[in-house]
Amino acid sequence: MIQPILAGLVSAIVGYASSFAVVLAGLRAAGASPGQAASGLLALCTGIAVLAIGLSLRHRMPISMAWSTPGAALLAATGTVPGGFPAAVGAFLVCGVLIALAGLLPWLARAIDAIPRPIASAMLAGVILSLCTAPVRAVVDVPALAIPVVLTWLVLMRFARAWAVPGALVAAIVAIAVNGVDGDLSAASLRPELVLTVPAFDATALVSLALPLFLVTMAAQNVPGIAVMKTYGYAVPLRPTLLASGVATAVAAPFGGHALNLAAITAALTAGPDAHPDPARRWTATVALGLGQLALGLGAGIATALVLLSPPVLIIAVAGLALLPALASSLAGAAGEPQGPPQDRMAAVVTFVVTASGTTILGVGPAFWGLVAGAVTALVLHRREPSTVPSRPH
Repeated sequence: MIQPILAGLVSAIVGYASSFAVVLAGLRAAGASPGQAASGLLALCTGIAVLAIGLSLRHRMPISMAWSTPGAALLAATGTVPGGFPAAVGAFLVCGVLIALAGLLPWLARAIDAIPRPIASAMLAGVILSLCTAPVRAVVDVPALAIPVVLTWLVLMRFARAWAVPGALVAAIVAIAVNGVDGDLSAASLRPELVLTVPAFDATALVSLALPLFLVTMAAQNVPGIAVMKTYGYAVPLRPTLLASGVATAVAAPFGGHALNLAAITAALTAGPDAHPDPARRWTATVALGLGQLALGLGAGIATALVLLSPPVLIIAVAGLALLPALASSLAGAAGEPQGPPQDRMAAVVTFVVTASGTTILGVGPAFWGLVAGAVTALVLHRREPSTVPSRPH
């Protein structure tokens, strides 16, 4: 019985440590105060715990849940929307409603799944590109802090890949302690505390944030999460899972939580044979995952204080290191199959370039315009294959 519990706890620690910096960077970029950012982290951890425990007990299957790391990267890339953080919270709430609708309306989930993989992958790659270049900027700006972090990440990627980002985070903490970087902790509370932000609804924020957040969460988290579970022989009950995660996202939104979804990467730790030899018993690992996430969420104030102590470029660098594998897989997906239609690759390139440009048009962020530009390019370049009519014998 100890094996699945350990697998769940390890999954919780790895998932939290490898991407909480991305979440905090995204919430802060969206205009959250330190207290609101810590509240968002706590709300997300609580939502993960409720969903993972509830769904696993209900379906007796290791259904791992997570926050949307690509969604947090989208927040960091988009920045503050018109209306500030209340408008961002309104976008989070609408995103939750859309995820729930995807569970209630099967055609909506199918429509998201029908987005060409190269275009969806290119949009994600464009969103996270600027964050993934942060380690380079950190090495130039604060070499004494950043170089040990990057070297630690590189060594662990070679020998213990799952612990590479947590190890880099530990290296950042040690570097900060040794170099005595001063930060402002006056706005941070070490106590776990949920802060209510009344949602505001701004049309521009909904188009530039809510819709891309929904799309990137579905395409980059829920769809791969289902695929990972399939590789281990589990058929995730899609409709109740999407409905539950959408409702949980909507509930977490006023407290700063941006999006909850199926886990894609850490799911392998709880659904694979390392969790338990018997597939029917692996659901206990996700119960342990939920309890671990809840315990980690109680330290959200401490995590936020750590971020405040760090030079912004250093914490963004850790986030960038965490997103490098996602960038690699996104670029590979954007390239498409070698035998695939060349117009798909060109549409993906257009999507990537427009999204990575960071250009805001009419107040709407680049992720939306990248998706639009890629779709238009695909439609314009699409060529209908001529039908072949067999010739009659003479």
